[in-house]
Amino acid sequence: MPASILEGAEGLIEVAAPSRAAVPFAAIALLTCPSCGSSHVAQVLGDNGGVSYVCTACGRSWS
Repeated sequence: MPASILEGAEGLIEVAAPSRAAVPFAAIALLTCPSCGSSHVAQVLGDNGGVSYVCTACGRSWS
């Protein structure tokens, strides 16, 4: 029995967190909002079928 919750969780965190070495570089690149710098960005389809992005933190959209 672990002495604390954190001791018991260490093994679970290591199992649940995938290694970055196993993920291709392109898959871990993050978009950031040009206005506020937030990484809370959603990809949406534009009116003409193109791809646009919307920041869910500040509401700015761009393509």
